[in-house]
Amino acid sequence: MSLPLLLDRLYARRRFGMRPGLDRMQALLARLGHPEREWVAIHVAGTNGKGSVVAMVASILQQAGFGRVGRYTSPHLLCFNERICIDGAPIADEALLPLLEAVEAAADAVAAAEGVEPTFFECATAAAFEHYRREGVRIAVIETGLGGRLDATNVLLPVVSVITRIGLEHCEVLGRTLDAVAGEKAGIIKPGRPVVAAAMDSLALDRIAAVAREQNARLIRADQAVSVAVRRQGLDGLQADIATEQRGLGLVHLPLAGTFQAENLAVAVAAVETFARAAGLDIADAAFKQGLAAVCWPGRFHLVRRAPRVLVDGAHNPDAARRLREALRHARVKGPVALVAGFCDDKDVDGILKILAGCARRGWAVLTPSARSLPAATTAAAMGRAGLSAEASPSLEAALAAAEAWARGEGGLVVVCGSLFLAGAALRHYDAFPWPVPRTGDPNEQLKAGVEQKAER
Repeated sequence: MSLPLLLDRLYARRRFGMRPGLDRMQALLARLGHPEREWVAIHVAGTNGKGSVVAMVASILQQAGFGRVGRYTSPHLLCFNERICIDGAPIADEALLPLLEAVEAAADAVAAAEGVEPTFFECATAAAFEHYRREGVRIAVIETGLGGRLDATNVLLPVVSVITRIGLEHCEVLGRTLDAVAGEKAGIIKPGRPVVAAAMDSLALDRIAAVAREQNARLIRADQAVSVAVRRQGLDGLQADIATEQRGLGLVHLPLAGTFQAENLAVAVAAVETFARAAGLDIADAAFKQGLAAVCWPGRFHLVRRAPRVLVDGAHNPDAARRLREALRHARVKGPVALVAGFCDDKDVDGILKILAGCARRGWAVLTPSARSLPAATTAAAMGRAGLSAEASPSLEAALAAAEAWARGEGGLVVVCGSLFLAGAALRHYDAFPWPVPRTGDPNEQLKAGVEQKAER
């Protein structure tokens, strides 16, 4: 079977929805011979920042010389291949084809034996785990998909668990309070295995601490274990002095911009130190500095054009919107802001736009390249309710052209946000995507029909 057909089959599994639980995943991995047992893992959950932390941790470990380092994240920006990386490079189509063949065969066997179909995310995760085994990966940094306790990735027994800042998200699945959401995220904590937690609301942190005590897991608070003093920041990244009880790294450059990355820096450094201590490994200071300087994580407060300035950020929930607004303020961005935004239909659009309207003056609403996209007119109406002068645009290209023209005339800048799928499309538009996009691995083409149908409605 060709790769496009295999990807079609994989994406067709989205019809099975999100089904919390580990039984199907365990059955799927058993059919594959338990690839997750062939390498060691660092497991990362949270609401915002977990992707950045995964990218930083993997980059540091790669520089530390531990062999090939896996990185599994979701969702992707442009193509499925991005989810499954080794040493920072997405899986090639040539490796993806036999991998998906094996996973589809295993999924069919599970369906025949158990009477239930594995989901899209379960098959995607199984493919990553099997790829790391086939490629001789020794260490993999794995991001959860949704929640933690019942997430498909939670079949792992990691050396260390990591929980980034927690906010309200997917409340229909995870619960409608910070305590409930934190309880689901804390489900990745394993008995006797250390857990690193970011600075966060005390309600969420208290719940994590309680679960850690129940599991006899040592809790490391990143904001107490790591000192990060930002010395300079701008739209091209930040520089910070970093120190821990074990080391003084001095001035470190991080090419990821935004004040929120200082918090993620502390979590990543604490996670690597905790991992090294638990595994009995020694990691040189140079690996931290070189790894952080080399990290690549596009679409997060990402400057893609300078005249006029255009920033692309994947902010798609209220907490991320607050962090985006704060990052704009700390970067001393001058001039009015034009917002180009599109959202999926499960997001708190009014909550996000209420926050961003405080730093924006003008808005263009667009469809996102997802079958779950809100119509542009619906987003434009939400922008209006938030107090923005806004209009629905027929395409992202038209919206960006209009926003750029407005920003030139007003001496301002353009911010693209609301969806990681939209961030990916904007990166493609500006030729700012860091990797080649395999044509056969691009799911946006598969989603195009659904988006067009929604636009017609």
